Amino acid sequence: MREEALARVAELNREGKLEEAQAALVELSAAYPDDPDVARETAYAHDRLGLEREAVPYYEKALELRADDRLGVFTGFGSTLRVLGRYDEALEALERGLAEFPGDPALRAFRAMALHNKGAHREAVSALVKLVSEGEQAGGYGRALAYYADNLDLVVP
Repeated sequence: MREEALARVAELNREGKLEEAQAALVELSAAYPDDPDVARETAYAHDRLGLEREAVPYYEKALELRADDRLGVFTGFGSTLRVLGRYDEALEALERGLAEFPGDPALRAFRAMALHNKGAHREAVSALVKLVSEGEQAGGYGRALAYYADNLDLVVP
């Protein structure tokens, strides 16, 4: 039953029937309240529809029950909390995610946004510059960007 229901939800998502998928997952969550992967998929379904507040308890359940795709769960949960204005909780979730997935670019970017939202603009910019410095998009400026990420206010007299 569970596997068939999840396959049907995946099909509904592919067809763009997001409301139907979300409704099916809410029913599935009621039938399988201790299933971490059902909780994860239900959280994602709510987020796809812009129902962030309703997604939160499903994210919490997915993390508590150790769902697969923990990286996606931490990223979605942190992002959702940030959008809801729950910046301290967002930072906590994102930092927990970074403890399990050190260096993940998406977690780091969402963390920088949450820092910005809390008014920690310097730390947020520094984090984003460091992130850019590590990627190919930095061109030949990776080392310089990494240096300036820690020295944002450096002015040579």
